[in-house]
Amino acid sequence: MEHEGPIVGVGAVVMREDNHLLMVRRGKEPAKGLWSLPGGRLEHGEYIAGAVAREVKEETALEVEVGRLAGIFEVPGDQHYVILDFIAEVEGRPEPRAGQDADEARWVAFDDIEKLECTPRLVETLTAWSVLASAGEESD
Repeated sequence: MEHEGPIVGVGAVVMREDNHLLMVRRGKEPAKGLWSLPGGRLEHGEYIAGAVAREVKEETALEVEVGRLAGIFEVPGDQHYVILDFIAEVEGRPEPRAGQDADEARWVAFDDIEKLECTPRLVETLTAWSVLASAGEESD
């Protein structure tokens, strides 16, 4: 059955105090092989914050506390996605392990994100949301 209307996705912006971002290399389409934020589709009947926490755990084995909305990212096309990305926090400095839908999961230094082959507009979007810009602002 063809999906009617946009697909709602969720993602997590998980940062460490040492200017590292939790990222995954996608193991499945869409965007297989590209680096992105952990996330996926909102399931029917699921609360958004619950979906964010579930997706992070499935893809990285980390448990997070979901906070405020970071921003909305839209990918129109044959499959129209509307993605709600939330700031999320993890306790301590645990190491992620790639899980479902992810080929690799790791902490990436803010300065190294642009060197990775990322999903379209990821770096520009994180900069617009002041996620990456915050790295330079913290050093006095």
